Amino acid sequence: MQTIEALISTLSGWVWGPPMLLLLVGTGLYLTIILKGMQFRALPHALKLIFHKDHSGAGDISHFAALMTALAATVGIGNIVGVATAITLGGPGAVFWMWMTGLVGMATKYSEAVLAVKYREKGEHGMRGGPMYYLAKGANLPWLGWLFALFTALATFGIGNMTQANSVAQVFSANLGIEPWVTGTVLMLLTALVILGGIKSIGRFTSILVPFMIIGYVGAALIVLALNLTEIPQALGLIFTHAFTPIAAGGGFAGAAVAAAMRYGIARGVFSNESGLGSAPIAAAAARTHDPVKQALVSMTQTFIDTLVVCTMTALVILTATPWTTGIPAAELTSASFAETLGHAGQIIVTLAIALFAYSTLIGWNYYGEKAIEYLAGYRAIRPYRVVFVSVVMIGAMMKLEFVWNFSDLMNGMMAIPNLIALLLLSKVIKAETERYFSGKPVSPPAQERPGERDNVI
Repeated sequence: MQTIEALISTLSGWVWGPPMLLLLVGTGLYLTIILKGMQFRALPHALKLIFHKDHSGAGDISHFAALMTALAATVGIGNIVGVATAITLGGPGAVFWMWMTGLVGMATKYSEAVLAVKYREKGEHGMRGGPMYYLAKGANLPWLGWLFALFTALATFGIGNMTQANSVAQVFSANLGIEPWVTGTVLMLLTALVILGGIKSIGRFTSILVPFMIIGYVGAALIVLALNLTEIPQALGLIFTHAFTPIAAGGGFAGAAVAAAMRYGIARGVFSNESGLGSAPIAAAAARTHDPVKQALVSMTQTFIDTLVVCTMTALVILTATPWTTGIPAAELTSASFAETLGHAGQIIVTLAIALFAYSTLIGWNYYGEKAIEYLAGYRAIRPYRVVFVSVVMIGAMMKLEFVWNFSDLMNGMMAIPNLIALLLLSKVIKAETERYFSGKPVSPPAQERPGERDNVI
């Protein structure tokens, strides 16, 4: 077993090395260029579309519900602990590089959703789409689509399940004295109540939970920043200065080179917003719309909200406080930073935020796993998958997870590779659809209206 763990750890480190990060950011930059910076020009329009109801198109849920389902999976403990880790290892400059991943990642997320809706199918039990479908139908690489679905199905039990359950169990045990088995039982029951109803149930639930948890967390962060208003200019100065110059060791902080700021900022940014992994387009494919670009614009705001809003709030709270200079562990840094201003209430706020963020990730990733399983084994396999997924929540809450984290990272990386290949191969399609939409031309007859195409492709 130790040999397997060492192998998985080595492979994970290799997959998420500089070449992968360069490929992820490079793909986003390439898409930004060919789309002429569309994510910047069209952001106001995209934000308006979030609440637009499209009754004329096929689909299972609204633009808003599809976005909330994807945000449920994306806004997680990475927005709290991941940001703290980036600052601890890379210094304040890491936040700048995190922002860069968000800005180019918006183009990646947009492109994924364009393809997800364009190549989705109408199944007997609702829409089905995502990278496996646009790999098979658009790029004519069905075997690569099958591999993507396999990696997604495996990853969902790790990053989308056990690691989330364990994070909640550990924080509740440390801060509230609640036994992990109790947390695991409650999480298992709450997860089952939502996911057994399928995407419509998930969409309804996340449409309530996700806005509540994001607004609540950002609101608490804004209160902290308002009370530390005079420290914000200095925090912003640190971010921009040390994105390009090293930061010296001081107090309990070990110091960080520019290379470390870039590495950890990019890595944590990618892990947080998931742009390029291929997970979010699975939810986008369920949106009720007749135009791929409309949902893609809405999906693009996911990266904006995750990285440029939620992660920024965490970063500024940390950098306007003093604990980050004292050598405090990353796992405790955000909580300690909130607590410096709000006292024990700050610690409670971060504890609840971690719980809600992790629980929402469970719900969102379960849907990704369902669609991957349906692609691999058909709709009948979904119900057994749900039973197993819910059961694994309890296991995750009670076990040590270093191996699971490494395995999850490896599977996420393996998801990204075929997805990025598809984005590059189909970049002309993405560009053509974008130009059509912004020139006011109507969408071509939707392929998703023709059920059963997948059977002819694979």
